[in-house]
Amino acid sequence: MPFTAALVTLCGLADAVYLTVHHYTATPVPCSIIEGCETVLTSRYAEFAGVPTAAFGALAYFVAFSLAILAAYGNRTMWKLFGVQVVVMAAVTCWLIYLQAFVIGAFCQFCLISALITFILLLLFVISKVTRAQI
Repeated sequence: MPFTAALVTLCGLADAVYLTVHHYTATPVPCSIIEGCETVLTSRYAEFAGVPTAAFGALAYFVAFSLAILAAYGNRTMWKLFGVQVVVMAAVTCWLIYLQAFVIGAFCQFCLISALITFILLLLFVISKVTRAQI
């Protein structure tokens, strides 16, 4: 399970880095599935203390990746820390989805992909605990 989680975190990391690069280069993000990316990505919630929200996401995914890799090599404590990490990430994701839905009034497809990846990571962790999969 930790190895699968590590692979999934790389997808989230790629998404967050992509959005961070677009933030710093000020190039528009192509939204092909839904409209609203630019509304979300240029809102006041797109930065915190001058740092793009996506950069915090990239850092969170990198930490989750590191913990999952360490757990894949048999460190059970790192898997528990991975669980804490993804619970925090899921809570922040819920807040960001709330902001998109009820405050900004628009959705960003790349943000929603990131949210899906975060919830997949949480699901992988929960499944590992419910099935008592050995690490």
